[in-house]
Amino acid sequence: MTKPVPVSCTIIAKNEADRIGECIRLVIGWVDEVVVIDSGSTDDTVKVAEALGARVIHHDWPGYGPQKRYAEDMAKNDWILNLDADEYVTPELRDEIVALMKTSPSRNAYRIRIRNVYPGQSKPRLWADFHNYVRLYDRRVVRFRESAVHDTVDTRDEKVGQLEGSVAHFSARTFAHIREKLASYADLQTKVMKKPVWQLWARVPFEYPMVFLRYFIARRHFTGGLEGLYSAHLNAEARFNRLFKFLNAQKKGQG
Repeated sequence: MTKPVPVSCTIIAKNEADRIGECIRLVIGWVDEVVVIDSGSTDDTVKVAEALGARVIHHDWPGYGPQKRYAEDMAKNDWILNLDADEYVTPELRDEIVALMKTSPSRNAYRIRIRNVYPGQSKPRLWADFHNYVRLYDRRVVRFRESAVHDTVDTRDEKVGQLEGSVAHFSARTFAHIREKLASYADLQTKVMKKPVWQLWARVPFEYPMVFLRYFIARRHFTGGLEGLYSAHLNAEARFNRLFKFLNAQKKGQG
């Protein structure tokens, strides 16, 4: 590998000792630095990250957006490659970013496709669904939002580029872990989001089937066989349960 490009890879983490190592190994050496913001791991996350050459900083958890903004502040480079501890850069994306940064980037922000990988699998399935997020950007121009729930970069009126390489997202260790993560995220949303009660009740009959079809068809989980069917079910189940979490939260607020 040639001289590292002037990019800081920022990673927020907590109890990711089993996954953060590969995340760091795939970027260390070609990015200028890896900065891990740890919010209180009780496993070997810090030890693993430091052993691989990452700079680890403790910062109590303030929410997704604020934590990623803190990571931006701690980076020494203005160009940021933001990853989660369970996201692995592919060789194609690595080569693309290196080539881009050796020239003069024509945009101040670039989207990267984050392709989901089922628990127990080693790579994304055929036609795997993906999220297309801004993850490579110049912090002097755009930054993560302050939202505690939505960790997205506010690009304002900036023109955003698209990178062709992708990231493999090993978002869950097991399918039970997927259910736990979805439930936890819904709990967080109920604290910061409000919906009209009539709208929530109106969605009850349609929420599960509409979400299931969106995941199974539009997000192509049908290519995942039984695992795809179950994944679509888990997402539909979580969104259905979220409606009642919203209703209970607002009922308590009114009481």
